[in-house]
Amino acid sequence: MCGIVGASAQRDVSAILLEGLRRLEYRGYDSAGMALVNDGTLLRQRAVGKVAALADALSTTPEDSLPGRLGIAHTRWATHGGVTEANAHPHASSERVAVVHNGIIENHEALRDELVEAGYRFTSETDTEVVAHLIDFYRRTAADLAGAVRATVDRLHGAYALAVVSVDDPDTLVATRRGSPLVLGVGIGEHFVASDLAALLPVTRRFVYLEDGDIAIVQPKHFALTDFNGQPIERPVQESELSLEATEKGGYRHFMLKEIYEQTRVLTETWQGRLGEDGPLAAAIGPQAEALLAEAESVHIVACGTSYHAGCVARYWIESRAKIPCNVELASEFRYRSPVVPKNCLFVTLSQSGETADTLAALRYAKALPSGAGYLATLAICNKPETSLTRESDLVLMTRAGPEIGVASTKAFTTQLVCLAMLSGMLARPNASAVRVAQALQSMGSAIEAVLALDDTIAKLAEAFVDKHHALFLGRGPMYPIAMEGALKLKEISYLHAEAYAAGELKHGPLALVDDDMPVVAIAPTDDWLEKVKSNLQEVRARGGRLFVFADEKSGLKSGDGLTVIDMPHVAEAIAPIAYTVPLQLLAYHVAVAKGTDVDQPRNLAKSVTVE
Repeated sequence: MCGIVGASAQRDVSAILLEGLRRLEYRGYDSAGMALVNDGTLLRQRAVGKVAALADALSTTPEDSLPGRLGIAHTRWATHGGVTEANAHPHASSERVAVVHNGIIENHEALRDELVEAGYRFTSETDTEVVAHLIDFYRRTAADLAGAVRATVDRLHGAYALAVVSVDDPDTLVATRRGSPLVLGVGIGEHFVASDLAALLPVTRRFVYLEDGDIAIVQPKHFALTDFNGQPIERPVQESELSLEATEKGGYRHFMLKEIYEQTRVLTETWQGRLGEDGPLAAAIGPQAEALLAEAESVHIVACGTSYHAGCVARYWIESRAKIPCNVELASEFRYRSPVVPKNCLFVTLSQSGETADTLAALRYAKALPSGAGYLATLAICNKPETSLTRESDLVLMTRAGPEIGVASTKAFTTQLVCLAMLSGMLARPNASAVRVAQALQSMGSAIEAVLALDDTIAKLAEAFVDKHHALFLGRGPMYPIAMEGALKLKEISYLHAEAYAAGELKHGPLALVDDDMPVVAIAPTDDWLEKVKSNLQEVRARGGRLFVFADEKSGLKSGDGLTVIDMPHVAEAIAPIAYTVPLQLLAYHVAVAKGTDVDQPRNLAKSVTVE
C-alpha cells in the first residue's frame, strides 16, 4: 500500500523526492520520510502525518540540511506498528544503510530474533527494519550493495518492493520487487524508481516496468537489471502517454469530484473501437478471444471492494444475456476454500491497480490448478497497463479510466461496468441482447451528462445526512450491488455508517432499524423490479422512515410526506446500473464535504491494496 520513490542524479534530488511523494500519497498517508546520501553521511527526516508534515519538518531545518544526489523517500500506510515517527520509513541500520519498503515481510519475527542475537538494536515495531539490518549485515562481506540486497531478499518471505541506498555506494540506488509494483524512470544523467509512474512524470516520460525477481542497479548515467542470481536481464524502455495534467486537480476542489465529472468522457472512451454491428467485439481482448469465449460454459469473477460490486452487477448481466452461470467471489476468501471449477469456466479478475494482493493471489491460485481440472482461460479487467495482473492473465480488457487519484473509486468502477457489459455481450454471441448492449453503451455519454446536471440538487439533498449516524441503501436486481456501492462510498469518505440490502429483504430484519433518524436511499429505475420496489418503499414509509429515491422520470413516483424523489433521466435498462451509480457518488461526495472530512484521502484507507 505504501508509496516509494528514489533517485540517483547529477543534481540535488530532495525536491524531486518530495514531489514524488505528493503524487504517491493516495497509496498511504500515515507518515512520510526521506533519506539522502551526502558526502559519506546518511541524512534522514521523518514525520507523522501526510507528506505536508514532512515538507514542514524539512522547512524548519536549515535549507541545506538534506542535500544529496542520491536518495529515497516513502509515504506509509501502517501495517506492522502504530503511526509513530519511529515506525516511519526510511529505516536505517548503522547509519550506513537506508531502505524503504512496500509490502509485508512474513518471517520478520524470526529474522528479528536472529539479528538481535547478532548485536543489532531495533528502534521500531515494523517488519521493514529487519530488511535494513540484514542488508547492513550482508554489505560487510558483499562486493557491492546489489550483492547485499540479493543475499537479503533470498532470506525474505512475503511481498515487497524495496529501494535501498548506502553510504558505501554513494551514487547507487538498488531496487527490487516481489508482489508489489515498482517502475524505473529513465532520464538524461539521472534515473529514478517509484511505486507508480505518476510520481515521476515531472522528470521523465520514459519507463521500465520491473517484474517480480528483477533487481535494478540505478546510477545517474546508467542502470542495469539482473535477476536474483545476478544474471543480466533486459526490459524494454517504454514511453508513457499519460499527461502530467491528468494527475492534477485542475479547477476542481477535490480529485474525487474531478473524477466523477470525467466519467462522461472515459466511459465513452472505454467502449470506443470495441463495438460492432452485432455487438461488442471479442477481438478487443485478444486474437484468440472469440474462440475461447465461444467455449465458455460458465464464469467465475474474483475481485475486492468496489471491484467486487462491479462483479456482482455482471452476474445479472451474464446470466440473463449469455444464459450461462456466473459466480462472483471475494478474492480474499476465494483461495482459502476449495472452489469447484466447472467445465470450460472463464476466470475473470477485476482490479483498478492491477496489483491488488488478494486478487493477484487468487489469479495465481487459479492458474496453478492442475491441467484438466482448471479454468478455460483467465481474463483481467484492469485500469493500468503493464501490471502484474495484466502480464499474468491470458486475456486483458483495459478500462481506460485514466489516473484515479481519489482513494474512493468512481470512474474506475463505472468503466469496469462498461467492460463487463461488453463481456456479457461477447459471451452472448451474436444475438439481439448483444446488439442492445452495444446500442445502449453508445448512448451513455449523453445519459451521464444528464445525471451530472443533478449535482446541485444532490448537494442540497446531502444536508439531510450531515447530522445522521446511519443510513440504509436499497435496490433490487442489478441495482442491489449498486446500492452496496453507494453505501460503501458513503462509509469511505463521510465516515457515516451505511448498510445496503436487497429491498425484498427488508421484512427479514433491516426494517427493525427504520425510524425518522435514519435516511433510507433507494434506487428505482424502470425495470422488471420497479413495482416490487414501490411496495418496499411503502413498507418504509408506513414505519416512519425518511426516504430518498433516485427514480426514473417515468416511474410514476412523486415526492410526498417522508418521501423525496429525485427524477433521473430515462436510460436504457442495459446501462441503468452505470447511470444510477453517479448520483450515489455525488451524494457521498457532498455529505463528506458538508461534514468536513478528507474526501480524497479518507482516514485509515489507501488506494492500492498491495498487502493481504
